[in-house]
Amino acid sequence: MTNSPHPTASGPFVRIKDLSGGNGDEPVEEIRGFLTTADAATFARRYVRDSIERCRAPGMDAEVVLAAWFAFGEDAEALDPSGEHWTSAAEIRAFAAKPPRTKSERNWRALDPRKNMTDDEEDDVNGDQGE
Repeated sequence: MTNSPHPTASGPFVRIKDLSGGNGDEPVEEIRGFLTTADAATFARRYVRDSIERCRAPGMDAEVVLAAWFAFGEDAEALDPSGEHWTSAAEIRAFAAKPPRTKSERNWRALDPRKNMTDDEEDDVNGDQGE
């Protein structure tokens, strides 16, 4: 794995979608700056896992957890210009059925490429234009 301080904006990225419908079908946010597709996929997986757990209350069964997540949660997908991707569809039922065994399964913040960037660097990677 390369530790480039300035990952390209055309590399792997994660799309976050608010399932409550506030944004319609449009993503709320695109997070760029991942060094590898695997990093983006792990971030997305943990992000979804954390969202599921924020929707879970004691005593809820898997179907009720899923219903709460679809109503109030956030989904994420990892994409790469080469066509590789990860979506929650294959794992979401398993996430709802069993809480994570370790805190690291929810710790998307540890992988967030924005944590070490200045605001200007984040704008550059995300393609935002300054005024």
